[in-house]
Amino acid sequence: MRCELHPENANVTEHMWAVNLFRSTISVAYEANLAAFDQHFSLTRSTSYVILKIRVNNSLGCVDTYSALSDTFFVSMFDLKQLRCFVAVGEELHFGRAARRMHMTQPPLSRQIQLLEHDLDMQLLYRTRRSVTLTPAGTVFLQEAKRLLFHAETAASTAQRVARGESGLLTVGFTAGASHDFLPRLLTRTNRSLVGVNLVLQEMVSEYQTEALKNGQIDIGLLRSPLNRNVYEAVCVARESLLLAIPREHPLAGGKMPALHDLEGEPFIMYCPHQGSYFHALVEGLFRTASIPTKYVQQLSQIHSILALVNAGHGIALVPESARILHFNETVLRRIKLPPIYAEIFLAWKRDNTNPAIPRFRELVMKHFALPTSHAAMKA
Repeated sequence: MRCELHPENANVTEHMWAVNLFRSTISVAYEANLAAFDQHFSLTRSTSYVILKIRVNNSLGCVDTYSALSDTFFVSMFDLKQLRCFVAVGEELHFGRAARRMHMTQPPLSRQIQLLEHDLDMQLLYRTRRSVTLTPAGTVFLQEAKRLLFHAETAASTAQRVARGESGLLTVGFTAGASHDFLPRLLTRTNRSLVGVNLVLQEMVSEYQTEALKNGQIDIGLLRSPLNRNVYEAVCVARESLLLAIPREHPLAGGKMPALHDLEGEPFIMYCPHQGSYFHALVEGLFRTASIPTKYVQQLSQIHSILALVNAGHGIALVPESARILHFNETVLRRIKLPPIYAEIFLAWKRDNTNPAIPRFRELVMKHFALPTSHAAMKA
């Protein structure tokens, strides 16, 4: 039988087709229990095609096979069954005991070892009527075979754990503000409860997280902005008051609790309307509702940058309560009389995200962190 592979410059797919045909022929020969089996590897190749030739010698009852291999691409022909047979013989150093261990008779076991040695083009065992010992090459290959079998046997269980959500990766976007308090608590709980699930963190503002969630760049968003509930599932996990950040020597740094109208005419460090849109809208809404004119001297996106300017005496600001963890020596954070309004943090993910780890992550979040959603978030 002659089988030609076309077209020119046979590729890897063609090689694998040839290899599969070759292995099928070997399998048929074994099933027929042919007395003699001789395997040779060689390449017959022209500039236009690679040829797989299988020649059957009926008089000898054997099969001579020529596998299609390129001069730059090597296909390893041994399989896991051959490796398991070799490991059994290499550890037992006795074909009878190895055959019992493999739940097979000795002749098929011997054929598996012979085929493996042909595949590798080396002798792995010294055989006499009384003993079986490993060759130097066989000693080295025994350790490598064990390693390959270990990885092969753990591959399936690893994949199964990932499919069940017991293992895998979750890419989490987070805002700088969320890292002050909530994110460390989330990581601690996740590491304790979701062993095998690794969180890969990416810091980005809420607006960028929304786009990253949409495009699948992140699995989870830890962000300020509420999202479209038809596309995303969002859980409120933190809710905090706003504090007045003020230079230590400012008159409002001491005395009775200040009110919002006390900020009128003060140089105010505001949030950027683009990269800090959540806080910009929140604070702007407070001033507008109270009809207090504003004097914005700077507009920044990050809370620590705003506090740095307050610390330097350039103005005052309103910041979330979690900013207490940021220590600026010349800045005082104090409560201020405000309407019942809060800064919220949400954990969010796309409803159609197929990452198997998300259901278990969601269960953890709902059990340990979920808060009632505010009316404003419900309307989003």
